[in-house]
Amino acid sequence: MDNQDEVLQAWLHKLMTAFEIADIEVDAHAVLNLAGVAAHSIVRPAAPLTTFVAGLAAGLAAGSGQASESAAMAAALGMAKKLAAAEAVAESAPRAAGEQAE
Repeated sequence: MDNQDEVLQAWLHKLMTAFEIADIEVDAHAVLNLAGVAAHSIVRPAAPLTTFVAGLAAGLAAGSGQASESAAMAAALGMAKKLAAAEAVAESAPRAAGEQAE
């Protein structure tokens, strides 16, 4: 395999097959984008935690019938990305003297 996208797609396929969910469509670029936003907005270790929780939330929503798989994934990724971006804005906002970050 020559490039990173091919390697990632092959790995994603292997994971999905192992978990017997190969029929579900996953937008790897959207997941990686979320990971990047979380890593740069919060701290690097937030990336895997954020993507895991978003995936778990999407799976629960789809599994309970609240939304289709693709809609649940899009909503979960969107919400997590929005939260991570908001965290970056909150962290960069000037604080009053003596005020500490949460």
